[in-house]
Amino acid sequence: MAAKKILMLVGDYAEDYETMVPFQALTMVGHIVHAVCPDKKAGEHVQTAIHDFDGAQTYSEKPGHRFALNADFADIDAADYDALLIPGGRAPEYLRLNDRVLNIVRHFAAHKKPIAAVCHGAQLLAAAGVLDGRECSAYPACAPEVTLAGGRYQAIPVDSAHTDGNLVTAPAWPAHPAWLAQFLQVLGTRITL
Repeated sequence: MAAKKILMLVGDYAEDYETMVPFQALTMVGHIVHAVCPDKKAGEHVQTAIHDFDGAQTYSEKPGHRFALNADFADIDAADYDALLIPGGRAPEYLRLNDRVLNIVRHFAAHKKPIAAVCHGAQLLAAAGVLDGRECSAYPACAPEVTLAGGRYQAIPVDSAHTDGNLVTAPAWPAHPAWLAQFLQVLGTRITL
């Protein structure tokens, strides 16, 4: 398997598991993952948040880990990457206000490169205008944004994922096994036991 070069867009208060687990899992199988954040450089950190489902009407938020970035946002060129990864949490809410972030998302969509988004990551897809006619799962509170962006929201169990061509989406971190497995399939990654 040829290693793929994956760009991961993160920001402060990205969801901890949705940042750490994909970064580690994709690196573990041999892919190169560059984690970047606007206005930050390699070696700097983003603060993550743990979103948990503990019986309230919505998730709760607790402090997560500090996640080290390994590439400079200012220096990246989307054309150098094979795929895009968008964790959820609160980061997509404000990252979607950054024009360069939106243009990066549009690049991957226009070139039909693999895109994986989980939870609130769909907010970036909607803001970039790349969901028209596409099937997309997300955290249920993001369903109106998916629909308003012309997407077809997929209401699936929290531990499931959905693939529509090059787009792999899931509702939240409990879907990691399904979401990452489907993303690896879209990437062409073969794991044998």
